[in-house]
Amino acid sequence: MNPFSDIRDLVTGALSAITAEGHLPAGLDYANVTVEPPRDPAHGDMATNAAMVLAKPAGLKPRDIAETLAGKLRADDRIASAEVAGPGFLNLRLAPGVWHEVLRAALTEGNDFGRSAMGHGMRVNVEYVSANPTGPLHVGHTRGAVFGDALASLLDYVGYEVTREYYINDGGAQVDVLARSVYLRYLEAHGQAVAFEDGTYPGDYLIAVGKALRDEVGAAYVDQPEAVWLAEVRAFATEAMMELIRADLEALGVRMDVFYSEKSLYGTGRIEEALGFLKDKGLIYEGVLEPPKGKAPEDWEPREQTLFRSTVHGDDVDRPIAKSDGSWTYFAPDIAYHYDKIARGYDVLIDVFGADHGGYVKRMKAAVSALSDGRVPLEIKLCQLVKLWKNGEPFKMSKRAGTFVTMRDVVDQVGADVTRFVMLTRKNDAPLDFDFDKVMEQSKDNPVFYVQYAHARVCSVLRKARMADIDVDDAALATSDHSILTHEAELAVLRKLAEWPRLVEIAGRTNEPHRLAFYLYDLASELHALWNRGHDEPALRFLQEDDADTSRAKIALARAVTVVISAGLGILGVTPVEEMR
Repeated sequence: MNPFSDIRDLVTGALSAITAEGHLPAGLDYANVTVEPPRDPAHGDMATNAAMVLAKPAGLKPRDIAETLAGKLRADDRIASAEVAGPGFLNLRLAPGVWHEVLRAALTEGNDFGRSAMGHGMRVNVEYVSANPTGPLHVGHTRGAVFGDALASLLDYVGYEVTREYYINDGGAQVDVLARSVYLRYLEAHGQAVAFEDGTYPGDYLIAVGKALRDEVGAAYVDQPEAVWLAEVRAFATEAMMELIRADLEALGVRMDVFYSEKSLYGTGRIEEALGFLKDKGLIYEGVLEPPKGKAPEDWEPREQTLFRSTVHGDDVDRPIAKSDGSWTYFAPDIAYHYDKIARGYDVLIDVFGADHGGYVKRMKAAVSALSDGRVPLEIKLCQLVKLWKNGEPFKMSKRAGTFVTMRDVVDQVGADVTRFVMLTRKNDAPLDFDFDKVMEQSKDNPVFYVQYAHARVCSVLRKARMADIDVDDAALATSDHSILTHEAELAVLRKLAEWPRLVEIAGRTNEPHRLAFYLYDLASELHALWNRGHDEPALRFLQEDDADTSRAKIALARAVTVVISAGLGILGVTPVEEMR
């Protein structure tokens, strides 16, 4: 049930009736007609812009359309009042029965309340994290992992068939550096003194890998030239790092459907196939690029390169796909990788990148547009940096990692649930401050605590009700007399519950799971406000002494809040709690 969608249907039906009566010209497009909460709740429960968007094509004054529309809407039992405001906005107040139906739907549908078929079963690939397999995941990866995972769950909730995918960057020079670093730890495990030069990875996390390599091959690689051991150590080290990364993701509650190896594209003809496809379209050519912006022509050495004509598909400049020595640029395997995604039959592609990949967006979108003939959209979501604070100071670097704070550092400090929720309290493209002290506070200023506390409070009410022999199963609560819920504080909770299905669709359409975190905080605030008013107004308390029927109706309202909180936290990957400790 989505009351905003239902009332919009009522509005468009009324517009059709007005058109049939000759008050509006035929053929008007209702696509931009909206029904949504007014900016100021004092103005009503819902507002529609119908008169404003139809006035110009209809050749009529907005207020004239609004007045006629208001008259039609007032005839419906669901509309308590319809008032024209300003130049032609129409503010609606709904009959209490509408809100009571929302409550009944939440209790009846449970976790499916708010679920949508908006995605129509379309297949979407969400690629996220995709960190180089050279060390533990750091805090920047944490934000991308949480965002990507929550987005995947949200898209599943609104009807898409979702694949969660991790692209293993194991085909570039960085894995050779990893192999050399592990080799140093291997020599160290054999008792040799080693020195980590610039460009190698000195983190303690490789000590165990070096020892494991020693146990695997003994002294076979000691004092041997690189040509003897590089390929084998690279494979060994990459797999060891991927085991570490999988464990880190598991600790955060992230489970991938697919781990796709970049290396699998090399020597298999896949890169050549993808580029051949583009060449057949006339999009691969030999040419010379202009000097990059900010580089003086005299400092630029023009040279002929193999280029992708990405400007045809919206990029700023054409992009190299092969270096002067004939080897591939990093862009070439990425083209092949996305060509493979398209070949796997996905209808939508979403890539979650770090903020430092902003310059990569246009070329990747151009590539996917060319590879799919514009059929498959690619959306790239950038995750901005996370700043960590503790005791009023920047959080110290991790000794284990050597150069950065790891995902495990964060999860071990505050837990996966807190980490995930806090990472979603800002839009993905806005910087985020993560204060270890604040996220552990038990106060309204700590959003995850505030939402969890609302859920736990209701669970305590349910326990007490059962001890009083009140039937509070969802079926009993759904059939209780909700008409007694008429106090403004109770209706405020109902109105907020009614926004959930609409909010889910908006978040799914915009790929913005942070909207759910904001909404859950607002819903928790309404529940806490009602709870606190019950201290001074006994009639608002959920448990009414010696009145099981009234108690059941009031508990139904509280229980519906936990239904939505549980569903919302489930999408965010956070476990709702039944007791606060």
